[in-house]
Amino acid sequence: MTIANLLFHLVSVLFGLARDAFRFLLLGTRSSAALKAENLFLRKQLALYVERKAHPRRATDATRLALILLSRLFAWRDALTNVKPETFLRWHRRGFRLLWRWKSRPRGRPRLPVELRQLIAQMATSNPTWGEERIAAELLLKLGIRVSPRTVRRYLPEHRGFGGGLPSQRWMTFVRNHAQGIVACDFFIAVTATFRVLYVFVVLEVGSRRIVHCNVTAHPTADWTLQQFREAITGEQPYRFMIHDRDSIYSPGLDSAVRSMGVRVLKTPFTRPRRTPSASDSSGPSGGNASIS
Repeated sequence: MTIANLLFHLVSVLFGLARDAFRFLLLGTRSSAALKAENLFLRKQLALYVERKAHPRRATDATRLALILLSRLFAWRDALTNVKPETFLRWHRRGFRLLWRWKSRPRGRPRLPVELRQLIAQMATSNPTWGEERIAAELLLKLGIRVSPRTVRRYLPEHRGFGGGLPSQRWMTFVRNHAQGIVACDFFIAVTATFRVLYVFVVLEVGSRRIVHCNVTAHPTADWTLQQFREAITGEQPYRFMIHDRDSIYSPGLDSAVRSMGVRVLKTPFTRPRRTPSASDSSGPSGGNASIS
């Protein structure tokens, strides 16, 4: 070996040691949870590599799920050695679909048979004055089918008013006359690629269907929501009414602060968020233009 080759080999060794020392110092800046997750992430891949050498087979669902969960705790791209990135992302998308399938699973009591639901809708349409109590009684007395009035209410046609009445024409007239001055708000959730749940708050102008304001947070509070109202209702537009549901985040203090901006608060009825809103205390519309229940 010549002196030049010896010097080149020595320099390459020193450079490798310096690079490893620098990486070791960088590891000191990371959290212990990230280091443990990366260690287990690499061990899982090593075990998968050894298993494939002995018995060629695909990774189990438990291994895939473990790798996906561990990847949330550190930057996994440099530690992915035994699996192709596109394969790992496909596992991630499959886990995302499983998460939403689990969140979308039916809850509560099972739905009534289709024939019975159709019969309830037909009885409600043929007898506009019947409420859920009367329909449940007719089903029990004449057909021997025991259904609670609360269950009947779930399957009433949408065009019927709350409690079995006809839709409120006075409310429709009020909305047509004041649509430009009415805004509605609500929360919905969005799940990120790392399975983080975010809450999206949207304020919508009823007349134009224009989004007045929207914002995103991971931890919604009443104070945060009130700040969104302050940013949406600036006084430049003649908004007079605010519609929202009965979520606990809309606290009495928040409604009072909104009323102090010159905006009246209308709340949707209990268990019927798509029905005619009801006024909170003295904050409803006046002048006989709307029917508030």
